Amino acid sequence: MTPEPQRLQYLEAMGLTAWVSRYRLPNALPTPECEWAPPEPEAATPTPPGERLHALLDEAAQAQVATPREAPAEPEPPQRPPAGPGKARALLGDMVPAAEAEADAKPAAARPAQRAGEALRFTLQVACLDGRWLILLPQEAAPGATEVRLLRHLLQAAGVVPEQMPAFEAFRWPQLEGLPVEAPVEEAREGLQAFLAGRQRRGWVPERLLVFGDDAVLDELLALVDAHCPLLALPAWQGPALDELAGSAAAKRALWPQMAGWRQAWEAHAPD
Repeated sequence: MTPEPQRLQYLEAMGLTAWVSRYRLPNALPTPECEWAPPEPEAATPTPPGERLHALLDEAAQAQVATPREAPAEPEPPQRPPAGPGKARALLGDMVPAAEAEADAKPAAARPAQRAGEALRFTLQVACLDGRWLILLPQEAAPGATEVRLLRHLLQAAGVVPEQMPAFEAFRWPQLEGLPVEAPVEEAREGLQAFLAGRQRRGWVPERLLVFGDDAVLDELLALVDAHCPLLALPAWQGPALDELAGSAAAKRALWPQMAGWRQAWEAHAPD
């Protein structure tokens, strides 16, 4: 089973709030015993969901330390889930691309060994053009007005005209601090997959990936090969950062030939 802290982290990445039953429902298994805080007065300001989530994690960690588990009469060899996309797939269900399901069927020995230690730390600015083309910017802050205007002009010049320019939202990893990390790269990939799967409820069905900017952590995360992103099972393109393009006419001229096929790709799958 996926450890509870990791499960909560994936749910947090998907934008879902985890709830724990306070009372036993009819015909349901009993809820593990714990101390519940008395209800707050209605006039009091409700605790933010983020603080409640951290408090829940702290209580779970303290309970595990205070109450050791009893060993089974006949211990069996521990069975751990694979440290690959299968861990997130158990949480995401059918929202993981079919290509990822096929990749998961490969023998574990064929996958590169992941280093253990601290979690990867990175921030992405994410947007999706008409729910079709995914845009990633490896930077801490959201793009400014100049960068957004430049992006709109680049897309228009390439023949990609969305109904409206989307707003960028930040994805930061790790979502929760202090959790044990076994495979930093794989867990970060699963977190990004969970984040994008959660955005499918907003109509995001990416057909193509555009990456503006170069970052060592992002390169390791996406592992683009021959204009393809195996992680997301999407055709991919990577070019200079928007701030670099904004300050260099030579960079803009060098970018123009790379956008030659964008119009055809955008119109080929345009909705009727």
